[in-house]
Amino acid sequence: MEITLKTPEDQALLREGGKILAAILDELEKEVVPGATSLDVDDKAMELIEQYGVEPMTLGYQAGFAPRPYPAASCVSVNDVVVHGIPNEEPVTFAEGDVVSLDVVIAHEGMVVDSARTVIAGEGVQEARQLLHVTQKALDAGIKAAQPGAYIGDIGAAVEKAVPEQYGIIESFCGHGVGYDLHEEPQIPNFKTRDKGAKIVPGMVLAIEPMITLGSKEVLVLADGYTAVTEDGSLSAHMEHTVLITKNGPEKLTRSRK
Repeated sequence: MEITLKTPEDQALLREGGKILAAILDELEKEVVPGATSLDVDDKAMELIEQYGVEPMTLGYQAGFAPRPYPAASCVSVNDVVVHGIPNEEPVTFAEGDVVSLDVVIAHEGMVVDSARTVIAGEGVQEARQLLHVTQKALDAGIKAAQPGAYIGDIGAAVEKAVPEQYGIIESFCGHGVGYDLHEEPQIPNFKTRDKGAKIVPGMVLAIEPMITLGSKEVLVLADGYTAVTEDGSLSAHMEHTVLITKNGPEKLTRSRK
């Protein structure tokens, strides 16, 4: 499949969409407190999506690996859930110290942006806070490597280099192109590969998203068809930005305005 470059008009819409998605995630973070639930987060996500007049891209989305469409506007993944935690079928009540990943995809006037954050309900333990720090550093390193003239493989190599050996890097899921659709080419592994991949050029729009664990890099997908958990039950974190490649380097479209 071909990598699509986005026009200046597309890029303007993506910038607007990125600001909206960042604002939505800023609000959703406030919902992650002990005693609140994953359903509270998803309800708030739908409320904000309607308020901003954007489209929830995961709601009703049929993933290629799953037996049914995804049933919610957000993914809320708690503790050992790496990605695709369904917030509204068996809602999880957040406890003190829970590690909670929030992943939302929207379309603004037809242009798609994708972003995820991981936060802690309450204070949390040092080990969890350090996991979030490492995952953020990995995301920052991956984005910094996404320079025009570099290669897609340089992103994964930079992510891997930023992650200390005692942590696990999830290999079953990866970053991807985005903009016209939720998932586009290229695929972006979060680890070093022998294949350097496509050359990075201005106009590419990439969702870069390392997923890091306190243990195993292996995942299991539960019977609901979506929820992916760490094989060993270890905590995981997921950080993601939609990034536009410009002639001057990578531009984070979904960065927080907090």
